[in-house]
Amino acid sequence: MTPIPRPKDEVVARIDACWEKKEECPRPHLGASLLGHPCERWLWLSFRWAVREHFSGRMLRLFDRGQREEAVIVENLRRIGIDIHHTSADDGGQLFVELAPHVGGSLDGIIESGVPGAEKTRHVAEFKTHNLKSFTELKQKGVYEAKRRHWCQMQCYMHGTKIKRALYVAVCKDNDELYTERVEYNPEMAKYIIDRGARIALTERIPAPLSTDPSWWQCKMCPAWKFCHETHCIEADCVNCRTCAHVTPKPDGTWQCENIPLFGMDAGEQLEGCTRHVLHPDLVPWRLLGDDEDRDGLYEIDGKTVVNGCGGIMSVNLLNGEREPREDSGVPF
Repeated sequence: MTPIPRPKDEVVARIDACWEKKEECPRPHLGASLLGHPCERWLWLSFRWAVREHFSGRMLRLFDRGQREEAVIVENLRRIGIDIHHTSADDGGQLFVELAPHVGGSLDGIIESGVPGAEKTRHVAEFKTHNLKSFTELKQKGVYEAKRRHWCQMQCYMHGTKIKRALYVAVCKDNDELYTERVEYNPEMAKYIIDRGARIALTERIPAPLSTDPSWWQCKMCPAWKFCHETHCIEADCVNCRTCAHVTPKPDGTWQCENIPLFGMDAGEQLEGCTRHVLHPDLVPWRLLGDDEDRDGLYEIDGKTVVNGCGGIMSVNLLNGEREPREDSGVPF
């Protein structure tokens, strides 16, 4: 006898849809939590907002659960006499540390004293939640071997705060088991990690991928897999100032638009972009022939010269498959 299909849970569906509508904007900086990533191309694409990872409502709720767990961890640490401040539970909020131009991150907290066995030693606090499989590996191998990116993140924060120890606190979401580990500052590695991030942020051309093999396990799990191994083309929702050929990150931590020098370059305006957007040549599969007198890009597509910009085909339209400019495409800015 064929069972009657269970109807879709409308309550869950609507909750997830609400979460998906409020998905956060990308970070304006290259975050310390990413710096331990092995692929320089992914770091560059992420910083340039060239590949946007869209999460399901369930995943966004899961991330929110991890953030809410921080307050519980802080409460437990304070219960045993640990003096911790600059946490998400405090009025002042978390401390943002600028590590290099365009590179930084927000600490989970700073511990002044009270860590058992090192009561007088200051620590950077780092909190993470894990599923059972990840947590079991962490206990067996330690944070350096099991979660190298977390270790790199703590190295950056210790470097930025001049604090030489970190306390890593992990929670298993399956059974609420806790794991803690004290991590020592490694100045050479911290400098290498931060310098690498700064170099990638200021690089104008896209770095080489971690692997050219589409079946490589780290590539298969990457949000940029389709870009690197199939299309070599960004999606239309990634048209913003950072994917424009006219915009350059500067060593002083700012951004400069070569086409419209007076255009505001804060994060909100960068995400919005403008009508003069020209696709960065490393973010599309077409050959760039140069630019015209209006600084529009000239691309060779299917054997034809196509104008990309305000005087030709707008970037969003070009990525959506249009090859002929609209009559109203020349919008003044």
